[in-house]
Amino acid sequence: MAIPQAKIEVTEARLAALAAPEGSGWGEGARAKALQRLRDMGLPTRRDEYWKYTDPASLTQAEAPAATLTSAAEEAFADIDRVKIVFTDGVFDSAASDDLALAGIEVEQLVDALARDIHWGRELYGALEAAGQVPVQRSLATLNTAYADAGVMIRVKGAVAKPVHLIYRYESGDKDLMLHHCIKMDDGADLTLLESGTAGARLNSVLEVDVADGARFHHVRIQGRDHDRRVNTHVFARIGEESLFKSFTLAMNGVLTRNEVVMDIVGHSANAHVAGASVGDGANFHHDDTVFITHAGVGCESRQVFKKVLRNGATGVFQGKILVKQSAQKTDGYQISQSLLLDGDSQFLTKPELEIYADDVKCSHGSTSGAIDEEALFYLRSRGVDLHTAQTLLVLSFLADAVAEIEDEGIAGDILTRLEGWLVRHRH
Repeated sequence: MAIPQAKIEVTEARLAALAAPEGSGWGEGARAKALQRLRDMGLPTRRDEYWKYTDPASLTQAEAPAATLTSAAEEAFADIDRVKIVFTDGVFDSAASDDLALAGIEVEQLVDALARDIHWGRELYGALEAAGQVPVQRSLATLNTAYADAGVMIRVKGAVAKPVHLIYRYESGDKDLMLHHCIKMDDGADLTLLESGTAGARLNSVLEVDVADGARFHHVRIQGRDHDRRVNTHVFARIGEESLFKSFTLAMNGVLTRNEVVMDIVGHSANAHVAGASVGDGANFHHDDTVFITHAGVGCESRQVFKKVLRNGATGVFQGKILVKQSAQKTDGYQISQSLLLDGDSQFLTKPELEIYADDVKCSHGSTSGAIDEEALFYLRSRGVDLHTAQTLLVLSFLADAVAEIEDEGIAGDILTRLEGWLVRHRH
């Protein structure tokens, strides 16, 4: 099927502005296949079904829009004992990173792995991204596979004692970056992966995670405080038998953020949770969570829990789908998306979906929008709580269900502290 001329023009203009990444070995073939897939699909436009609520133009145009970036004063997760892997302006910063010789984990830079003749990443790099193109095309992720020249490949063979923290810093405000990370979790492995920081003016990132049988993978990220940044992230996960996958994202500010999660639950008795809390202030804030979960295994559970707090004309988007294949009997799928609108100018656009082919399942979805509960607010005020504090308490209570998806209490506490700080800074 021929793609529209508009998509061809956008795609070729974007490609013309990119330099072909250097490399050899098996990575060169993987990139070439991705580039062909990209040309077969074309980059998205507003006419694409899953982009009708979010204009992709600033993500697909040849040059990144101008941005004034201001780093947060403090580093996220600073009080957590962790192993730091730092990227500065999209380049691995060995001087700022910790010693990566950690028991139970192998860490290698993406460019080094792609150049090898034999590497475990050959079966993973681009594979989950390619599989995730059906039934919905995600061509910005394919662009990343074809051109990303920075990232890490991590293999986890056992239980890792400390979280691994990917930190993104910048020194130049005009950076247009692509990062691609691959995580291979062997049978019974256990890892917590943290992400934080603003990588540049525009970021396209892909995280591919293969969770083998009995493995446990926890992912928590904070998307920073810079107001002008544009971000499109993709998480592709394959989840094995009796395994656990959990991902949580806190997003604050930004012109445009679109976080996509594609999970394929292939093993039996597996659990897959994805959650997010976002807070936005101003008409230039647009935040989009798009999630697609496929159940193929028997007796599996999935949860989608997303909460957004919006004010002064901010826009939030949620698109979530649960697909239950005929083989996936005894599936328990849960999806909830809610927004708290702090004024009459903000909006929440939502598209929840269920597609079920099995007959012994328990699946549900719900979506709501509303203002702060006036009765609860009156109750707190009548007990002597001032207006701003009462509003902050109620907003934090609203977001609590999403934050509760984080199992580590220390990490969850860091998230709540940052949310409270944002609410205090945006009192007016």
